[in-house]
Amino acid sequence: MGDLLPFWIGAALALVFPLLGTGSWVASAVKTGSVLALAVAAALAGGPGLLVLALGPSALGDLALSRPGERMFLAGVAAFGAAHVVYTWLFLGLPGRLDPFAFDALRWAGLGALVLLLGIGAAVIVPRAGALRVPVAVYVGLIGAMALAALHLAPGLGPAVAGAALFVVSDLCLALERFVLAPGGRAARVCGAVVWPLYWLGQAAIALGVLGLP
Repeated sequence: MGDLLPFWIGAALALVFPLLGTGSWVASAVKTGSVLALAVAAALAGGPGLLVLALGPSALGDLALSRPGERMFLAGVAAFGAAHVVYTWLFLGLPGRLDPFAFDALRWAGLGALVLLLGIGAAVIVPRAGALRVPVAVYVGLIGAMALAALHLAPGLGPAVAGAALFVVSDLCLALERFVLAPGGRAARVCGAVVWPLYWLGQAAIALGVLGLP
């Protein structure tokens, strides 16, 4: 239980972050700390080094995305892209990976949903990303590879599969809000409201699933 104390600290910080608004360094620190705490929890629980390594760039990505400006957004995309590469490496190395022919109906549905979401990213979001088209397109490929690797995880790693799915949906909402939806519109407000909880819960579920914790 003591090893999970950083996890609960991270959860508390994640709950506080939306209350702080945006733009302040306090909000940036709280946002970043909520994921760094997951990395500390994973390390204390004896988790794989790749899990800790993936959470590190994720925290840097959170810091970058919490600051204004296109350069910071690009830095955040790069950091999360690196995190997805590490997550993919981690998932491919975990034991008990499923052959596609061993997929159950739920995983086939997940694969279909992933193809649909990646198609939305490629056809709708990337063309509207302006000068960021190339890094956004690369990012779509990297998160797709991560999610595909997660779909092959062993049945006992279900929380990690669910966490990867939440991560994908969160990033889709973020991209739609930034590049596609009308600023201030209802759809943009809904996307903006769900990005953070889906993202943090996704990271937490991946960590807990890989660690084998409830």
